[in-house]
Amino acid sequence: MKVTRQCVVARIAFLVGSLLLVLAAGCSLEKCTVHDSEHKQFHEAHEAAVGEHLAEEASGHEAEKEVWVANDFCIACHYGFDEEKLAARHKQAGIGCERCHGESERHRSDEDNVTPPEIMYPRDKINPTCMMCHPRHEIQHVAHHEKLLAGARTALDSTSQSHGHGLYCTSCHAKEHRINVRTIRWNKATGELLDE
Repeated sequence: MKVTRQCVVARIAFLVGSLLLVLAAGCSLEKCTVHDSEHKQFHEAHEAAVGEHLAEEASGHEAEKEVWVANDFCIACHYGFDEEKLAARHKQAGIGCERCHGESERHRSDEDNVTPPEIMYPRDKINPTCMMCHPRHEIQHVAHHEKLLAGARTALDSTSQSHGHGLYCTSCHAKEHRINVRTIRWNKATGELLDE
């Protein structure tokens, strides 16, 4: 009988110990949950504050921000274009010559200068191409754009179909963005070398 009584006492002690352990674990888990929740809220508030600070800092230093674009390859031959207004404004936005004219590796590697750039612009492709990045809804509020946008149904309308007035984005925004003295000419639609 003594063995049975010891067994019962041991089992009760084990059961009470187990209950205490479960109770302690539950309290610890509850504290962890509360702690984790507070910790998460702190980190979210911290991240929001850091994000706001970075946004303010970025807007305050927008003019100081220097962005590298691959214009150096083009300027090696087309010098002066780095200071031209259209190229400079696009460069400030992180957009280089290649975005509009293609990588043109063959063109820039051709010492005989007979290989055309990958992308050239016949007149009927100028406005639709510009409007791919500068869509109608972003430019229509500007009074000077009324004639330019007259008749255009989409950004993909060609100038000859929708603009009988002969206005192009480059008429105002890129007066200096032209090579005034050419040693060679290509058909801008086909890339075919033209006789002088």
